[in-house]
Amino acid sequence: MGKVFSKNATDDVWDGNTLTDTISGQQVGILMPGTTITTVQCQYTAGLVAWRIQNAQSLKFNRWGFGSKDGLACYHSDSIAPYSINPNDIFTVYPLPIDASATKTNVLAWIETSKGVELFEAKGVDDGVPTNMKTVVNDQTLGDSMFNSVLSSIKVQAEDGATVDEIQIFDNSGGIVMTLFGGTRGGSGGAMSLTTQLKAEGLAVPIGKGFQIKVQTTTA
Repeated sequence: MGKVFSKNATDDVWDGNTLTDTISGQQVGILMPGTTITTVQCQYTAGLVAWRIQNAQSLKFNRWGFGSKDGLACYHSDSIAPYSINPNDIFTVYPLPIDASATKTNVLAWIETSKGVELFEAKGVDDGVPTNMKTVVNDQTLGDSMFNSVLSSIKVQAEDGATVDEIQIFDNSGGIVMTLFGGTRGGSGGAMSLTTQLKAEGLAVPIGKGFQIKVQTTTA
């Protein structure tokens, strides 16, 4: 089965951005318990958006990802590992707008480690300036949030039309641990994906105290 969920979402928050079925008004866990899903197509009007399917009781993130701009969706790109909906699951989104400045970019990143997954952000990133990313919920650096874990994947989405030039991880002395180069996404030349400007999986990077992850971008 497949259902359509929607929400006139508020920028820059998770709370209150729970999507409900367009017909019944029910949450995903109530409407589809036990249903195995393999695709989540999350669309937004402009800017960028992260989504998650979360257990409302345990608060565990069961599936997560980024949305695509309305009109640029791709069923294949939006596939996920099969997941059976739990009755306590809710489907929530975290949107950000396009930065009002012509030389600034809003950026989100799902970062997965042996400790779990967290959504990081950097808002108003100046073109060409490496900018520290911090967790959306607690405003923590990579080292504070993921200390003593092993980084396994980084997935980055910047606002429409922007380029993620690079992502770098720095240790507590300012030394560069890793550099990853990104690009653009959907609807522009050289696009890598409809949902991410950078996607790196299969990593094995130990995260120490004081580590930082910085993003460098170029606005459309």
